[in-house]
Amino acid sequence: MEDDILTIEEVAKYLRVSERTVYDWAQKGEIPSGKIGTVWRFKKADIEKWVNDRLSSSSKPVENITVQVKNILSPDRIVFLDHSTKHDAIVQLADNLASAPQIKDAAELKQEILKREELMSTAIGRGIAIPHVRLSSVTDLVMSVGISKKDIIDFGTYDDTPVRILFMIAAAYNQHSYYLQTLSFFSAKLKDPALREALLNATDPVEVYNLLIK
Repeated sequence: MEDDILTIEEVAKYLRVSERTVYDWAQKGEIPSGKIGTVWRFKKADIEKWVNDRLSSSSKPVENITVQVKNILSPDRIVFLDHSTKHDAIVQLADNLASAPQIKDAAELKQEILKREELMSTAIGRGIAIPHVRLSSVTDLVMSVGISKKDIIDFGTYDDTPVRILFMIAAAYNQHSYYLQTLSFFSAKLKDPALREALLNATDPVEVYNLLIK
């Protein structure tokens, strides 16, 4: 688990809300936080868990949107990774995702995905990470999936389980609701241990694709 300390500005940037909103949440005790002197500070791991809990267990869906996996994923965007560091795994998956026609700026995608990961880990526990980003250069929500042959040990997971399954999602900047709903959909779907085991044991992209569209 990483114990990096974040400022209000850094948390606001990650959550894409105003600094005033983060301040109000902290004052009301709605977000994990603490004061050092008179300044609010936030533990990176606590914010990560808070975000993931809200995405996966909220009883109020953002919108009544049905996530159709076959509309955002294809077998050619499923890759088997052989890296033990998150940087190398993310770079390979970003290169794969950049092949999708919805991605108009491959360099920006890679840069922003890595920047977001540096600010806060996208690992959600159970050996899963969901790197994600919204960009104006993306025309529609799209994703790639990576299944790692090796444990990726530096994701800073809150449950100390090495990451082996990665879902990378890129969306247009104006797709906020669909973006959040997609993150929530996969966070919930991947709670199934039988599905996770089947994904890890899969031997070709079509097999992974068929498991995910069920």
